[in-house]
Amino acid sequence: RMSRHAQQLRDHDINPCVAETDASRKCMDDNNYNKNMCTAYFLKYKSCRKFWHDIMMQRRRNGVKPEMPSAEERKKMLESMG
Repeated sequence: RMSRHAQQLRDHDINPCVAETDASRKCMDDNNYNKNMCTAYFLKYKSCRKFWHDIMMQRRRNGVKPEMPSAEERKKMLESMG
C-alpha cells in the first residue's frame, strides 16, 4: 500500500506534472540512470513545476480556492493557451 504522500504525488488533481515525472523516471530506467541522457525530460518537468507553481501562487494571492486547479480545469487552461 502506498503512503499518503505517494498517493498524493500520483493524484492528477494535486500533482499537475505526473506525466513529466513518469517520463523522467522511465528515461532514467531505460538509460541505466545516465542523467545526461534525460536532460530534456528533466527540463520539461522543471518547467511544468514552475508553470503550475506560479499559477498556484497567483491564485493564493487572489484568494482563489483551491490553489491548484483540478486536472480538468488545468486541461481547459492549457487548451485556451493553444
